[in-house]
Amino acid sequence: MQAEFSYSSVQAKEEAVAVKVTRQEWLFVLATALVVLAVTTLPYLYAYGSAPPDKQFMGVIYNIPDHMQYFSWFREFGASNLAANKLTPEPNAPIFFNLLWWGMARIGGVLGIGYAGMYQLLRWVATILFLLLVYRMVSWFFADRLRRMTAFLLILFGAGFGWVLIVMKYTVTNGELIWPLDVYVAEPNTFFSILGSPHFVAAALYMFVFDLVLRGHTKNQLRYAVYAGLFALFMGWQHAYDLLIVYGVVGAYALLVWLRDRRLPVYLVWSGLIIGVISVWPALYSVWLTSLDPLWKEVLKQFANAGVYTPPLYRLPILLGLPFLLALFTALRQNPFRLRGVSNNDLFVRGWFWISFVLIYLPVDYQIHMLNGWQVPIAILATQGIFAYIVPALARRFKPDKAPTHRLALTTATAIIVFSALTNIYLLGWRFLDLSRHDYPFYLYRDEVAALRWLEANATGEDVVLSALAIGQYVPAETGAHAFLAHWAQTVDYYGKEAAVAHFFDAAATDRERQQLMTDFDVDYVVDGPAEQALGAFRLEGNPYFRRLFTSGQVSVYAPVRQ
Repeated sequence: MQAEFSYSSVQAKEEAVAVKVTRQEWLFVLATALVVLAVTTLPYLYAYGSAPPDKQFMGVIYNIPDHMQYFSWFREFGASNLAANKLTPEPNAPIFFNLLWWGMARIGGVLGIGYAGMYQLLRWVATILFLLLVYRMVSWFFADRLRRMTAFLLILFGAGFGWVLIVMKYTVTNGELIWPLDVYVAEPNTFFSILGSPHFVAAALYMFVFDLVLRGHTKNQLRYAVYAGLFALFMGWQHAYDLLIVYGVVGAYALLVWLRDRRLPVYLVWSGLIIGVISVWPALYSVWLTSLDPLWKEVLKQFANAGVYTPPLYRLPILLGLPFLLALFTALRQNPFRLRGVSNNDLFVRGWFWISFVLIYLPVDYQIHMLNGWQVPIAILATQGIFAYIVPALARRFKPDKAPTHRLALTTATAIIVFSALTNIYLLGWRFLDLSRHDYPFYLYRDEVAALRWLEANATGEDVVLSALAIGQYVPAETGAHAFLAHWAQTVDYYGKEAAVAHFFDAAATDRERQQLMTDFDVDYVVDGPAEQALGAFRLEGNPYFRRLFTSGQVSVYAPVRQ
């Protein structure tokens, strides 16, 4: 005989503190993390193993420009505590700091592992830590194991309705993918971040601050606020903008408690002040860096070049999918204006969910990063809705004379998780398809890699290398030299330099124009290979104004002849 399944009876057992998680559950979380990591490693193994004899896979399967920016910092931090911006030709002092890539560089130096290997280490360590933390977080909100596992798996595998856009691409939109960012934005998609953007997984560890805030509020001990502030400080030196999420969520929680209790939540006010005073310094440093330093001020201005912003409200369901719709339904059914009698835990998750609508539309060019971690309160609310409304409704529909059973609840939760994961199944397969082309930007010709190795051995850290973007984005990380053209934001006057490179290799350009470009930006080396040949018909071979220094097959490195 199947046990009856009652949402209310389980909810009655909820406590003000996180429930004790069994050893078997932690093993389930760890095993799930290892399986996901193994699956998401397959595209990397395929890329390495399938590379043609004349090409080399460069170690990253998604978003090459940003990753090579991070790897440039990785190289700089290997020898210094501060980094210069090597993704632009303008001379600039080493004044940039990022704790994540500083730590990665130092650990890589001790272990003798380069950026590609450390990138994989980051993927594995960050994923395991994040999933353990996520399960710890959901244990605050659910006393029942099935609910905890449902919320956990929705956080891990949940995605949007991007798969619908893919189907439309091949059926009704004539091969055009409408709203591509609604498919490929990684921040609110845990699985996709694990697959190709593990720094977002590492950044999402900021939510450990929330665990400490809830614990401290339950025990009424301000030492937890100190711990939370120190952890927020630690995370802020890696991603300063995540402090906006921390402050926003803690502030929303305090406001809701104030409205519910109709008296000032003294503990939360002091807690917020302590967290803010301890952790605000990375944010102040970022403001200083991008406000007072002329070069970094220009870099910040160019964030708009990416054209990547949070989708408008009407497209959020496409990006966030069924879990978001269930969370929104649940949050509205719970009546957001009724606060009397609502537990601290429920107030916290409500505050986290609703304040995120404000955070993700802040009038800043990096607003889309505010989506990182929102999948957690979305999944918690969605899980509440599944068991409070969906399962009972299905029971009434199919078994009107019986209470919901555990089997029905398990089946419903499983179906929703699988349906929510469809876009991630596509994203995983799409990586194999994209990598099977064995082309830029994921692969370079071995001759191009040889040229980069030569530059690494012969160029100085102040030298400037001009090349096509496909090569230039690798120059700082691979050689330590400045790239003339490398990144949509970090390269000052990106579009101007993109046009200058195209004109340089255009046969219609004059030698005087090329020489002037060499002089204006003090260019020391020019790479000429397949990527550059695709830009124009001009070749440096035999030109009296350039001296060939290195050749490997179809790639050569030249130095301008100074007049």
